[in-house]
Amino acid sequence: MFDRLRSEYKATLKSADTEEHIDLFFYRPIGFMWALLFKSLHCTPNVVTIISIFFGVACGFFIYPADYGLNLLAILMLVIANSLDSADGQLARMTKQYSRLGRILDGMAGDLWFISIYIAICLRTNRDLAFFHEHPWVIWLIAVLAGVCHARQAAVADYLRQFHLMFVKKDFPTEFETSANIKAQIRSTRNIFSKIVLYFYYLYTCLQERSFPQMGLLMQQLRRDYPDGKLPGPLAEQLRVATLPMCKWENFMTFNWRSFALFASILVGRPMWYFIAELTVFNIVLAYVQVRHEQICKSFLKSC
Repeated sequence: MFDRLRSEYKATLKSADTEEHIDLFFYRPIGFMWALLFKSLHCTPNVVTIISIFFGVACGFFIYPADYGLNLLAILMLVIANSLDSADGQLARMTKQYSRLGRILDGMAGDLWFISIYIAICLRTNRDLAFFHEHPWVIWLIAVLAGVCHARQAAVADYLRQFHLMFVKKDFPTEFETSANIKAQIRSTRNIFSKIVLYFYYLYTCLQERSFPQMGLLMQQLRRDYPDGKLPGPLAEQLRVATLPMCKWENFMTFNWRSFALFASILVGRPMWYFIAELTVFNIVLAYVQVRHEQICKSFLKSC
């Protein structure tokens, strides 16, 4: 039984290259237990994602009071939300229930968590610190700037991980989307709600593509050279090895290290310091990842 569960657990992981160590140690095992529970209840991954939204949004409500006990509860709420976020992907891989809507909803869930958290931090900072109480607009401006940076960091990390997974799987059919494909989907879709969702996803993908023009050119070249979508093993391995060192930095810009910065700022009673971390440390990592990844793609373009 344990061997079967171990095998089933490994099948719910993305890949050894892109999995974050903290996820493997903590969130993936908990997510797997959630996935088994929801599978027995015949819940879909999208239902699990929606449940995670409630826990993530609740985090903001417990950050607002300057109460240590409630702030610890806020941290617990966010940990539960992220374990459920892990579970929805693991459940999808376990039951083969993949969908673009699920991928979009998964991204929206994280956005809703942090919108609640950002609002709570702004309200608390304006209440507790004299300067911000007298100039309430300042913290909201800082929050907007941090939020824009957060969105860009998360988009880049997601984009580059999907790019790397193509070389792990040695083919193009991954979750790696192109704006052209999404635009065609928008034109062929008659449902208004689907059009709206796809349009925002189109804008999100355009942002990703504009950030990495050399990667876009490399993808075009690979699709021209290998129209069947299958990459030769040696080439895929060369690309995998070249982009592998970037995975740890891409993971740095995702939930775990971001949440550590948030938790630390909450526990010392200065949640606004989280915004400072977003604007400095995480942006420095973003700049490095963007420059280095484009250099890697450019070098392969020259050798193609």
